[in-house]
Amino acid sequence: MKHSFPGATRALVAPLSLLAAALLAAQPVAAQSAANRPVTPTQRATAQQVAAQGVPLSALAPNAPEEYTVRRGDTLWRISGMFLKSPWRWPELWGMNLKDIRNPHLIYPGQQLYLERVGDRAFLRARRGVDGQPGATIRVSPRNRIEALDANPLPTLQPHLIEPFLTEPLVVDDDTFQRAPRIVALAEQSRVLVAKGDRAYVRGPVDAPLLKAPGLPTDFRVFRTATPLKDPVTGEILGYEGQYVGQAWLARGESETEEELTKTPSRHAPAAQPASGDAEIEPPKADASLPRLMPVPATIDVVSSKEEMKAGDRLLPEPPREYRSYVPHAPDLPVEARVVLVHGNSVRYAGQNQIVVINKGLRDGIEHGHVLSVLTTGPRLVDKTDKARSVIQLPDEHNGVAMVFRMFERVSYALVMESATPIQVGDKLVNPN
Repeated sequence: MKHSFPGATRALVAPLSLLAAALLAAQPVAAQSAANRPVTPTQRATAQQVAAQGVPLSALAPNAPEEYTVRRGDTLWRISGMFLKSPWRWPELWGMNLKDIRNPHLIYPGQQLYLERVGDRAFLRARRGVDGQPGATIRVSPRNRIEALDANPLPTLQPHLIEPFLTEPLVVDDDTFQRAPRIVALAEQSRVLVAKGDRAYVRGPVDAPLLKAPGLPTDFRVFRTATPLKDPVTGEILGYEGQYVGQAWLARGESETEEELTKTPSRHAPAAQPASGDAEIEPPKADASLPRLMPVPATIDVVSSKEEMKAGDRLLPEPPREYRSYVPHAPDLPVEARVVLVHGNSVRYAGQNQIVVINKGLRDGIEHGHVLSVLTTGPRLVDKTDKARSVIQLPDEHNGVAMVFRMFERVSYALVMESATPIQVGDKLVNPN
């Protein structure tokens, strides 16, 4: 049996276009939002000036410590709340400018932080060097000391709350999902499901086969049904969220064999005979000058599985890894978002430490660490005290705070940090006061 492979153009152009579409939503914000973010020079200058001024003493938390040694297990949000009434004002307290916020000075367990008061303003300083810069001079007595900083910087949020959402969900448009390579068969023909350590076979679209070549992806995520994310205001589909089932590695790309189809035992029923009185249609004859090729699917090995995989599941390239250390801060531009989805099986309401999807993303200037106030949408009701029974709209009420930790082009994922009452689809998220 002789195998052949599609031409170089199909090998490189088509799969790379699919890869670009799938990874566009998962690129870090610095690659896309920085270029498209509509911040005016005046707004930028104001933000720089405010950041350099620290925070007023009235913004400090009532029991803010004079100094604090960062411990393993701390998060940036927790420390911010320890020093500030509004944790999203951390950039001002730390004296950051806009560049620092996007590439923050990392804080490590073992660092000593202390408050510095200058007039009616307050700053937070580190006694040890930050990013290689020397800290303040400290006089110590001559005795043995061990002061090693942890190798890993402090995460912004509790990792176990958001880790699955940093690696699993992928939001793409419907065309990308429908054109993604699909599992067509399992190595063990007697089985209908595969899991970690098993092998399966995959085919891509006719014009974009799944090939293995230098520069093309070999690590993939496997998804099942794509859930449409609908804007609760406009009804527009903002994207499709794939149901993550696991990861796979491409062992061998698609190819074709020149073995004659007639040599393969046919499993199809014989062709139906024409009805009485109908003219018999002669089947088209194959062009003897052209080889009759049969497709050979690509081979994948299942690396990990959250659920067992089956025929019909789709593959999308593994996106770049999201980073976890970023600064909680308020958006520079006005934001009015809505909750699109509350994550969880059959979950209608969200509370503290739960994940919601909102209808704003990279194209709207949303960034890692953006903190938004959650408003419960005021209901409409009939004024029973009015003889005319007029319909009135109750005002929106502040209900909590959420922080964005992952963005796609048109939607973002946010963790609910605080909530007084349950949050549901349609609730608003706006700039914090």
